[in-house]
Amino acid sequence: MASQGSSKDGDEPKVIDKLKRDPRELQQEAHAKEEVLKVEDEQTQLRLMTLISEQLHRPASISSIEVHGAKNTRRSFLDPLFRPLVESSRNVGTTLGDVLEGLQTATSKLNRFDIFKSEPTIYLADARSSDPQAAGTDLDVSIRVAEKSRFIFKAGTDVGNTEGSAYTNAVWRNMFGGAETLSVNASAGTRTRSAYTATFSSPIASNPDFRVAVEGFASSSQKPWASHEEVLRGGTLRLAWLSSAGNTHALAYSAAWRQLTGLAPGASPTVRGDAGDSVKSSITHTFSRDRRDNPLLPQSGYLVRTSSELAGWGPLQGDVSFSKSELELSGAVPVPFPGEKGYNRKRITLGGSFRFGMLYPLPFGYSFGGRARPSRVNDRFQLGGPTDVRGFKIGGIGPHDGADSVGGDVYAAGSLNLLLPLPRTGPESPLRLQLFANGGRLTALSNKGKGKVGKEGAGLDSKTVWNGMVSALGELVNGLPSTSAGVGLVYAHSVARFELNFSLPLVLRRGEEGRKGLQVGVGINFL
Repeated sequence: MASQGSSKDGDEPKVIDKLKRDPRELQQEAHAKEEVLKVEDEQTQLRLMTLISEQLHRPASISSIEVHGAKNTRRSFLDPLFRPLVESSRNVGTTLGDVLEGLQTATSKLNRFDIFKSEPTIYLADARSSDPQAAGTDLDVSIRVAEKSRFIFKAGTDVGNTEGSAYTNAVWRNMFGGAETLSVNASAGTRTRSAYTATFSSPIASNPDFRVAVEGFASSSQKPWASHEEVLRGGTLRLAWLSSAGNTHALAYSAAWRQLTGLAPGASPTVRGDAGDSVKSSITHTFSRDRRDNPLLPQSGYLVRTSSELAGWGPLQGDVSFSKSELELSGAVPVPFPGEKGYNRKRITLGGSFRFGMLYPLPFGYSFGGRARPSRVNDRFQLGGPTDVRGFKIGGIGPHDGADSVGGDVYAAGSLNLLLPLPRTGPESPLRLQLFANGGRLTALSNKGKGKVGKEGAGLDSKTVWNGMVSALGELVNGLPSTSAGVGLVYAHSVARFELNFSLPLVLRRGEEGRKGLQVGVGINFL
């Protein structure tokens, strides 16, 4: 017992000595232990990565692929996705890494058809369990999917640029087992009194990035800024694809019967002159490169979008002939500022955008030297409103005939805005304070009154059109653009962007209509 007590008493000085040690020495020991643990962890990670690399580089090939759960999907639709993975030429000298990469590419395409739930589940098994003659490197692949509901019916409200509407939508998905979709939509809104569309789309050659669509449409829209109503009936054939660089393209042919009707009692002579029926037959190409982090509230990135339309020229026929092109450029950059934890680069954002458009009248047929008709009210550009040049009424910028905005053939518009965080909101909040300044010019073809349409051969000769367009382009930089500035609140919802702005018009031309005070904008594409 005395021996045990003596042992305990002998340990006490050691404990006391440890407590009396220099704190810096204890800190150094703790730091050394952390370094040892860090090195051991790095070595463990390195051994794991080495093991994974060895496994990925071992020889492997695919013997068979089975897809389970695709009850309503044709095998002929799935074969082009998976057949290349089991071909002999594909499985020569391949490794497990090559097999997994090929499966990832194929299942990624399968997921983008939007006919299956979440991502497919993949199982690998030794092929010798089902075929004793199989090589030791052969694998059987089993892919399990779950199909989404084929029939969808929705009703609700929708928002677009300067308009709200109520709608019903019915969708029949995977109609014939090849990711085909039939969508039927009916809506009524604040500007579009009624609109009906039916669209059938299908991927081509089992490629989710290459689709063809056929659409029929009918609508009736009020245009109060030009004292009329426009009725449309027609159809569109569209081919859309996604390039390897991530850019979207669409090539479409559209034929439409347009009726400019429902004239207000005070409609201007220009609007009355274009009233009645017209037929447009056109080919359109659109291109979009979108590298923004958020399309509705971008804090970084850029957008390039172009649209080119050719109507009535050559074999297209119809009673309007022109080329119409638009370019849109926009971008946003974060503005760093000192925060509580260094520089938070996603709280203040500086954004800017620029748009340009030109409509050039063309002669009918295949000649560029014939006589062309001036553009119509329902083909010209309109500028001004809460979603483009804020601080102006819809169609408030550009040529007017009395109280009617009759549109123009050339326009340019730009905007700068600064998005600031509100107090007590985080950097990811969809609510922002906005400071903006924007402006634009909209001009019409000059000298169009020299060529009146009436008897055969009447219209504008090619020299008159050229000189008129040169004059219209020159007017864009003749003096200050119509300009406004203001402050407001921006809220980015998942389906649309909402703005409540106080605007002050700074530069107006004779006949233009500004809007001083509060202005509400709802849309998906703002200047």
